[in-house]
Amino acid sequence: MKKIIIIAIAALLGKMAGAQTLEKMNWFNEPEKWEISSGTLTMDVTPHSDYWRISHYGFTVDDAPFYYAEYGGEFEVKVKISGDYKVRFDQAGMMIRLDHENYIKTGIEFVDGKYNLSTVVTHHTSDWSVIALDHPVDAIWIKAVRRLDAVEIFYSFDDKEYTMMRNAWMEACHPVKIGMFAACPDGDGFKATFSNFTVKHLPDKVRTDWLKNNAE
Repeated sequence: MKKIIIIAIAALLGKMAGAQTLEKMNWFNEPEKWEISSGTLTMDVTPHSDYWRISHYGFTVDDAPFYYAEYGGEFEVKVKISGDYKVRFDQAGMMIRLDHENYIKTGIEFVDGKYNLSTVVTHHTSDWSVIALDHPVDAIWIKAVRRLDAVEIFYSFDDKEYTMMRNAWMEACHPVKIGMFAACPDGDGFKATFSNFTVKHLPDKVRTDWLKNNAE
């Protein structure tokens, strides 16, 4: 029995040591007020902040809160998002960022009094796609899967059934910053909450195929 307990404790410690915890992540544009409790990140979103480059509006901004960890290779990332959205363009979600000219941000954006599933893909200039929701939702789950030079983005209302909303290019074999962001371009800020943030490593597809085709 003693041996079994020791093995179980060792396994638990190993799992904890290898896990990505919110406390080990980093801020870009840290907001004035935020906290982490029971695996949940809550932030007061910085007023008049956003991520956008050039197209349509003619300006470039890169000053909204982003809490991230850096990963290489291929992965699946998922997070639950909720927010006290108040004014036009209030938004919260997931960001995958290579640098200031190359990033994807996706989640909920409040526009014209409606909740929208929103994705902005930026490669030097930004584009924007939305799916309008019929009614407000308390929370949304966003999942992104990076394979080769593409990122597939999915949404869910229950963390069970996921629907793809975007497939976007991103340079392969380059480390990226993955995490949670929120922005408030027009307003005085709002509260955003993120939970169940997980990043799962996926075996490199090209390498896996090579090993399969060259098995001894």
